[in-house]
Amino acid sequence: MNIPKDLLYTPEHLWVKEENGAYRCGITDFAQEELGDLVYVELPKPNLTVKKGDKIGDVESIKTVSNLYSPISGVITEVNSLLENKPEVINQSPYEKGWICVIQSTQPEEVGQLLSSDDYNKVIQENK
Repeated sequence: MNIPKDLLYTPEHLWVKEENGAYRCGITDFAQEELGDLVYVELPKPNLTVKKGDKIGDVESIKTVSNLYSPISGVITEVNSLLENKPEVINQSPYEKGWICVIQSTQPEEVGQLLSSDDYNKVIQENK
């Protein structure tokens, strides 16, 4: 299982990467493994204003449907439209090509509440 050290994480298995004040996010390698083969992704709407914890979409696998919750408050500035026709990209490349959206933060202090890779790994171990 891949947990890159340069990313931040949520207990709900999303990763977050800072990019010039905006934050790219997606589901973690652990999450995509647990879900299995993804067959559908409901992406958030561009320009949507979200609060931390708001539901922003879903990922559906052959096993289950999981909600996606915003890791931070802000405005969704970009979505990965590749996933509309190829949701399996998340299974193949969760941290590169399989990102979900980019959020322009309106509450930068929330970033400090995200988990480090070590803390996220502890969450995974506790849930096993």
